[in-house]
Amino acid sequence: MNRVFRLILAVVVGVVIGSVANMALITLGGHVIPPPAGVDTTTTEGLKAAMPLFEPRHFLFPFLAHAVGTLVGALVATLITPGRTRGPAWVVGACFLLGGIAAVALLPSPVWFTVVDLVFAYLPMAWLGHRLVARKPTAVSTPT
Repeated sequence: MNRVFRLILAVVVGVVIGSVANMALITLGGHVIPPPAGVDTTTTEGLKAAMPLFEPRHFLFPFLAHAVGTLVGALVATLITPGRTRGPAWVVGACFLLGGIAAVALLPSPVWFTVVDLVFAYLPMAWLGHRLVARKPTAVSTPT
């Protein structure tokens, strides 16, 4: 298979699988830490209106979803990449970072969460996802 095609495929599959992980955690989060009574979390407008009612605990699963989604996406992209190079993992991380920036623009959140999310959930997790599955150089055995 053409190397360029495999690199593009790695990024696309990484973004899709990472997005599935992200959505699974977002969905799970609403069951583990329910939103305040009367809050509509199904629409952007409902989330905007409810944001002042959210406590710090309500931001735990969104952060985990962003971080784990990026981690899984970068890990999968690295596994598919020929030679397990880091490029696709970084592209996946950048895609998720752009999504995070767009989310901040559409849905204002507390400054502390915005900073923690944008700084720690995307590029560091892309780096970690790559490092977890990157091939380690094999030790050269010396003849005795």
